[in-house]
Amino acid sequence: MKCPDTARRQLRFVCNLFLGSYLFLWSLPIFGQSQENENPGRFHYLEIEGHSGGYLYSGPDLEESGYLESGYGAFNMKMGWQSSPSSDWAGYYNYPSYGIGFYSGFLGNDEVFGQPNALYGFIEFPLSRPGRKFSASLTPSFGLTYNLEPYDPIDNPLNDAIGARMAVYFNVDYGFSYRFTRELDFKGGIDFGHFSNGRTFVPNWGLNMFGLNFGIRYHYNADQFKRNPDAPLLPARMQRPPKTKLSQLRENHISVYLAGGLVQNEADTDNTRQYGTFSGVLEYSYRFNQIHGISAGFDYFFDNSLRQYENASARDMAGVHLGYDFMFYKFTIKGQIGVYLTDNRGKGGYYMRPALRYDFSDKFFAQIGLKTTDGGAADWVEYGIGFKPFRW
Repeated sequence: MKCPDTARRQLRFVCNLFLGSYLFLWSLPIFGQSQENENPGRFHYLEIEGHSGGYLYSGPDLEESGYLESGYGAFNMKMGWQSSPSSDWAGYYNYPSYGIGFYSGFLGNDEVFGQPNALYGFIEFPLSRPGRKFSASLTPSFGLTYNLEPYDPIDNPLNDAIGARMAVYFNVDYGFSYRFTRELDFKGGIDFGHFSNGRTFVPNWGLNMFGLNFGIRYHYNADQFKRNPDAPLLPARMQRPPKTKLSQLRENHISVYLAGGLVQNEADTDNTRQYGTFSGVLEYSYRFNQIHGISAGFDYFFDNSLRQYENASARDMAGVHLGYDFMFYKFTIKGQIGVYLTDNRGKGGYYMRPALRYDFSDKFFAQIGLKTTDGGAADWVEYGIGFKPFRW
């Protein structure tokens, strides 16, 4: 299938932007090496990369239409900050970097998919030892996608993947980089991306994208611009110290989490009617060390979209879950799988809950998560707060 003119123009723009950025960065002066064993200054980087690949899609209509056959393309621009050796948490994770990014994609047909852009935050965890020219990293990203063209029963009936103009942006990248000069890295990787609104609007099969990326990264020291031109040069990138060894914490706590959300039913695709949902969680967590933990708990769910049950008490469910917690700074990435103790109300034999938690203090936290049905299909997005009444 031929690409529409708009897609070709976007591709040409991305190629020109990528080439222009490369030539600009290549033209910057390549400074000599500075002090090897010190890390004065504040370390930042700018990055641009192009993406290309195909779709992992399970819906019916777009598969038959052929709109997905040409694959997708995109470009990313990132600004990153290097964590400091003085941080009390960064050493356990090999001193990651973190930052913000802008995504712009072209998905094959603007009239069906729109021209999606996204703003997101990311954190890059180095997987290689310090000092190597060739290194690997793992980078999860999370943000908001906008400028999508949603499903419409008259004007856009084939787009059963996206039901709203905005959606969650999620990406995870297994990347590689080669230190080419003092400032420049060549980068590449394999990444998985996802657009979804979590059944806030339907249809919502979501778009899953899997492909390759290539780009360049420019490192610089923000304090260099404040120095006298005659002063010695500061290093452009941080010399990563050795990874800090983990210690056993053996920390326990009990938490209570309360969350709500909004969903639609398939019967409501031609209107804006939404229904409330509620999640209540009582959870026990055990923390092995500064990074890893496990959890188990009881779940109570109420889904007011189950309108086929006239009795409101028939719209609730209960379950139990087990989970794994990955912790960094004040954040926790949670992965949970659960089974129902009551009738599952047609939602399948089990559910999962990937979630991101932020601890405001030792007692209180906020969390956003996705409850699924029968495994991977979105049931609803949970927005909630919680507290930890017991900790020992």
